[in-house]
Amino acid sequence: MKKFLLTLTVIAAFQNAMSQEITLDKIYSGYYRGKGIAGIASMKNGENYLVIEQNGIAKYSYKTSQKEGNLVDGSFESYEFSDDESKILLLKQSQPIYRHSFLGVYDVKDLKSGKNLSLNEGKSVQEPRFSPDATKISFIVDNNLFYQDLNSGKITQITEHGIKNKVLNGLADWVYEEEFGHARLYEWTKNSADILFVKLVETDVPEIYIPLYGKSLYPTEMRYKYPKAGEKNSIASAHIYHLADGKKTKVNLDQFKNYYIPNVIQTSNADEIVLITSQRTQNASDVLKVNTKTGEVKKLFTETDDKWIDTDNVTLEFLEENSFLWASERDGFRHLYWYDKDGKLKKQVTKGNWEVTEYYGYNPKSQEIFVQTTEKGSINKVISKINIQNGKSQLISNAEGNNSANFSKNYSYFIETSSTAANPYTFVLKDGNGKKLKELQNNDDQLKKLQADQFAVKEFITIPNTAGDQMNAWIIKPKNFDPNKKYPLFMYQYSGPGSQQVSNSWDNGNALWFEMLAQKGYIIACVDGRGTGYKGAKFKKVTYKNLGKYEIEDQITAAKWLGNQKYIAKTRIGIFGWSFGGYMASLAMTKGADVFKAGIAVAPVTNWRYYDSVYTERFLLTPQENPAGYDDNSPTTYANLLKGKFLLIHGTADDNVHFQNSMEFSEALIQNKKQFEFMAYPDKNHGIYGGQTRPQLYQKMTDFILENL
Repeated sequence: MKKFLLTLTVIAAFQNAMSQEITLDKIYSGYYRGKGIAGIASMKNGENYLVIEQNGIAKYSYKTSQKEGNLVDGSFESYEFSDDESKILLLKQSQPIYRHSFLGVYDVKDLKSGKNLSLNEGKSVQEPRFSPDATKISFIVDNNLFYQDLNSGKITQITEHGIKNKVLNGLADWVYEEEFGHARLYEWTKNSADILFVKLVETDVPEIYIPLYGKSLYPTEMRYKYPKAGEKNSIASAHIYHLADGKKTKVNLDQFKNYYIPNVIQTSNADEIVLITSQRTQNASDVLKVNTKTGEVKKLFTETDDKWIDTDNVTLEFLEENSFLWASERDGFRHLYWYDKDGKLKKQVTKGNWEVTEYYGYNPKSQEIFVQTTEKGSINKVISKINIQNGKSQLISNAEGNNSANFSKNYSYFIETSSTAANPYTFVLKDGNGKKLKELQNNDDQLKKLQADQFAVKEFITIPNTAGDQMNAWIIKPKNFDPNKKYPLFMYQYSGPGSQQVSNSWDNGNALWFEMLAQKGYIIACVDGRGTGYKGAKFKKVTYKNLGKYEIEDQITAAKWLGNQKYIAKTRIGIFGWSFGGYMASLAMTKGADVFKAGIAVAPVTNWRYYDSVYTERFLLTPQENPAGYDDNSPTTYANLLKGKFLLIHGTADDNVHFQNSMEFSEALIQNKKQFEFMAYPDKNHGIYGGQTRPQLYQKMTDFILENL
């Protein structure tokens, strides 16, 4: 009997051990979900910070790290203070529109009186913004600007001509939002007297229409303006609205680079706004100071580049006496430059073969700026404080991994969010010199679950390319890796301009799926080739006018190099990517057909002529100016080369990379008698999610890999 029970125990233990593995069911059930801290914000006193909790917005002390109660009770998605913190704007519910834009229902709470006001009578608005004196809130409804007086409740309409798919006031159109990275295109002056807004007229922009199948007898459709490469864009103009008399004046930008107006920024002066404008080629931008009283425009300086300027990643911060900091790649790496109020360069603040990746703020008392940089290697991001007068720098975060910060208003404290490839996110309270005060949150439980399920840590290596660069890469090997065995290789990449996938940080994206595949006997690798970010402008911008050419060369080179490692089966190499990564996977299966046995392309661009103007022209110019740059690097051009097993996946309602891309590529493959698999996701956008979509998608891709690689 004892022997029998022992046998049962051994069998049970064996079965339990076998069941301890990463599965799709576990991934999508939330079993491995980590913990975070939502909505961290410092209060003006520098002694307290706020976080969003289940039952309200909680107030904590930096000094004791103890909760001091709720500032506001209730359930909220986000919040924003007025400048004097007398009032708080509370987002109660939201409905997404595009990547950044959404409709929101808001309340305004007076923290002194306790009085609540429903913004716009409880109806949805976009992009609300307190006036600096906290007496009003501006917002957008149906492409028109309004403001509401918070004392009387009175709503005043600022613009009258906003029409869907025709005119937008203070609001980005689709391409501005997607490629300049924000939806709001207006700002209050510091004295609350004026609002400067950008008007976009998109009447002549070509319209895209996308069928929506749903469950109706006849499909409906989504229509919006989408300027493809070389086509007409919205006509942009800047206007000043004077609250005192309700008059509007147009800002004269005729003598400046005014094709795009992507940024409207408040200065520290009472009646000034800065506009950052750009010409269509995006290799020259004017930084302009607008006097809202007189309408006078003064050019502070022009930023130029022989390739492109990252118009979607602008750093402009006004300091004492209206001097300002500006980020530029002019010396080959992204660094900060200090200008006086008139736009005269005072000095370069940061310098070296590394980049400033985030600017956090300036402490006038100590004359120190606080920044995130790649000073400790391009796969790491660390936090430093730097004296702008003498350049003295001090590291205040961990020396490795991916570290970001949320500072107190007086810079005496910060909450550091950190991770590495081996360790999930921790949230630690530190003082201004980087001394650890208290760990606020960790994810030890998440890591224990993964370790129990045979989680394998990424290994970081470098791989040489044909140009003599060392490309950053990571590898995931099976837990029971045997160097004498030959393993199939599955490569993942994104490869888009300035992007990074090889980072010493915790990955909440595809990482767990890759871990699951490794457990099934695959080696997973990811390589950041030329065109990717954080290794200087030369490495990033070599792709100019030839988007896709060097990127795919580097992926093919990396695959060959990895295939020559004794533990890789070089005849069993696969590749996967999404969006730009899908474009690369499509090129790999055609131009690299002799190297790759199988590939999966999700939502790929297959012809840059079909993608939007702002993004595409930044790197390629227009198709009229550079037709070869478009055609010579399109997978459709090389459809006849396909040899391996290929799975093409796309959502039919993708507003970003249109379904048209996969249709054209499919047709090219068909006419070349190429067999491939195709999966269309009805009414799904670029992210392909909703309900059981993601589990089905990843099961589909898993089965494809198991059958073909």
